[in-house]
Amino acid sequence: MDQTVENQAMAPKAAPMSESEKNTIIGGVLLSMLLAALDQTIVAPALPTIARALGHAEYLPWIVTGYLLTATAVAPLYGKISDVYGRRPVIHAGILIFLLGSLVSALAPNMLVLVIGRAIQGAGGGGLFALAQTVIGDLVPPRERARYAAWISGTWAVASVAGPLLGGVFAEHLHWSLIFWINLPIGILAMAIVNNPLKKLPIAAKHHRIDGLGAVLLVVATALLLLALSWGGSTYPWFSSQILGLVACSAAFWFFFALRLQLAAEPLVSLEVLGNPIVLAGTLSMFLLQAANIGASVYLPVYLQSVVGLSVSESGTAMLGLLLGTVAGAAFSGRMIPRFVHYKRIAMIGISLAIVCIGVLSAIAGHASLLEVEILTTLIGLGSGTTFPVATVSVQNAVDRAHLGVATGVLTFLRTLGGALGVAMLGAVALGYGLPLAAEGSQTHIPLTSAMPFVMIFLTAGITLVLTLITLALMPEKELRGADEHAAPVLAE
Repeated sequence: MDQTVENQAMAPKAAPMSESEKNTIIGGVLLSMLLAALDQTIVAPALPTIARALGHAEYLPWIVTGYLLTATAVAPLYGKISDVYGRRPVIHAGILIFLLGSLVSALAPNMLVLVIGRAIQGAGGGGLFALAQTVIGDLVPPRERARYAAWISGTWAVASVAGPLLGGVFAEHLHWSLIFWINLPIGILAMAIVNNPLKKLPIAAKHHRIDGLGAVLLVVATALLLLALSWGGSTYPWFSSQILGLVACSAAFWFFFALRLQLAAEPLVSLEVLGNPIVLAGTLSMFLLQAANIGASVYLPVYLQSVVGLSVSESGTAMLGLLLGTVAGAAFSGRMIPRFVHYKRIAMIGISLAIVCIGVLSAIAGHASLLEVEILTTLIGLGSGTTFPVATVSVQNAVDRAHLGVATGVLTFLRTLGGALGVAMLGAVALGYGLPLAAEGSQTHIPLTSAMPFVMIFLTAGITLVLTLITLALMPEKELRGADEHAAPVLAE
């Protein structure tokens, strides 16, 4: 704790910054976040075209997996590095790495080079999510920060809607490589916008060092775990020697990483930060929430096609209720947080609403009308969306400025990892109950017995949301700091 106080005293004071400069920076970092978010949604519609152009269709999943592996693994590293070297050079590095990967992908002559390009993209894009929220944390005190959650949710909404549309148009009417070329002007614009204003942000912990060995152990442990989750149940059976071997190797590297955190003079992730009960509960709640949300959203279109009888394009449109509900929930929560002393209750009420609605959806899954599904999924999104600003602001409010990047990086890391785990978990449930294939364009109403896989998928997601609610209930609540108050100590009171 003394070291933290000393660091705060030694940290240079930020130059005065106008509201227009703050908004310019926030707009620029959100544009960089859009860059990375768009590339997670724009690729899927182009995959069949890419397979015809480059061949080796059996490696198509690696176009998605390659990005996911590196993006998830590096997220905590960017937070720590930006705490040590400053936000501006690290944001520039993240965008440049992402653009390099985009260039390699656009010029790829074969599938192998494309997968390598996607992995390079992930190595840059994985840090942009955490850095955008970290920079907002630098500029805006916690009491006012929640209102920017709507901007972040809106960025994801734009990516979720525009990505598939652009990917389909580029692949069908122009050329598939445009899904990567489009990143270059967006990335250059983002760098130009934030370049000068970010110079006014001080370096929070410039006398600290990066634990290289800890970083390697974390990246390898995460990559092995994600490989197991990606291959399990699809490429190999869940209990095959390949999957069990990957899980065992990942567990070994996680053990060595935990040991490194204990022994390193300055570990990659501060034990004080990890031991903070607010950080621990806040990050865990986001992990569980994303496991339920992302997992359910992957199988919801399949449900809409197989049971409700929608076409592929119609099921995509029907997903807007869940998406827009999530954005609205985050925006509402962000506006309400500064007005409530016990702001955590906003998320707890929201998650409770989502639990009830997904429970109802599982009960009527075999005979629900499209209108009923739309209402329920919109309410699920509305309820779960309230948690994002509450968890983010709570975690950032619980640490001092020198550890803001690390805490936000850990939050982003577990949020992404939770999504990957949720897809694998609900996929295992679906396979266990004999999930039927999507019936594109089918208008035949499938009886309740055929809807059983989706009943169990929605129930499993609901149970995960119950665990999210319990975690939020256990999270300590700390009064939010205002603009005129000093930064919090690393350990919450």
